[in-house]
Amino acid sequence: MSSFSGIWVPLVTPFHQGEIDFPALQALCTRLLKQGIDGVVVCGTTGEAPMLTKDEQLQVLDAVLAIVPGHQVVMGLSGTHLPTVRAMQDAILQRHVAGILLPAPYYIRPSQAALAAWFTELADHSTVPIILYNVPYRTGIHLELETLRQLAVHPKIAAIKDCGGSLELTLSLIADGQLDVLCGEDSQIFSTLCHGGTGAIAASAHLFPEQFVQLIKQVNASDLAGARQTFFTLLPMMRLMFSAPNPAAIKYALSLDGLLHNELRAPMLPAPENVERAIRDHLNLHTR
Repeated sequence: MSSFSGIWVPLVTPFHQGEIDFPALQALCTRLLKQGIDGVVVCGTTGEAPMLTKDEQLQVLDAVLAIVPGHQVVMGLSGTHLPTVRAMQDAILQRHVAGILLPAPYYIRPSQAALAAWFTELADHSTVPIILYNVPYRTGIHLELETLRQLAVHPKIAAIKDCGGSLELTLSLIADGQLDVLCGEDSQIFSTLCHGGTGAIAASAHLFPEQFVQLIKQVNASDLAGARQTFFTLLPMMRLMFSAPNPAAIKYALSLDGLLHNELRAPMLPAPENVERAIRDHLNLHTR
């Protein structure tokens, strides 16, 4: 089975006048690959996937796959209606991807037994590895440790994007060694790596990705003093990128370099002026 490690960037979806800006998306992918990231995640929450139609999501995936090798591409898949989710899964599996990022069904707060059944059903149906996405502040339900341990024995469930907010759960999963543990909270990357996590799916790594890659290399080389310095250099930027609902701050920061337009789809709005000002000040200071 595939292993998932290093820095994976959950891509923003660029828009221009309401439509997907495919040239900007592909240029962003090219830039990130040149700077050494390990892979990209398409149509996660950072990619505003709920604001894309299913056809648009597949168009975004195809545009990324034209630039990024399939073994470096993970596709997000979410929903609450199993036949619809299965149909989208079938469409994704017609492409060559490294895996599927799969959160719990949102809004309805199913039981732990129902969650185990949901993930097992979709894993049984998958021909590529599944990355569980534990993000209770978005879905409304927490994947508990025993549920995760039950799922971890499935041959197609390979990893977890850990946004659960529980250090004990994170440490238990790392200690178990059954799943690749990818940090999903950017400010916790250093601690997760030092405890034995395999990497991160980090939205803020759209900016200064080479420094995120350096952080991974430093931890792997046991250069913890250097890694700590790299992390604390990145931390103010990480905090800024989440000072407005994601991905508003990231899109604004990228727009300053002319990489894309500062445009989001409703109900998302651009970052407020005070956040934009703070981003400009920080990036100007960083580039001096």
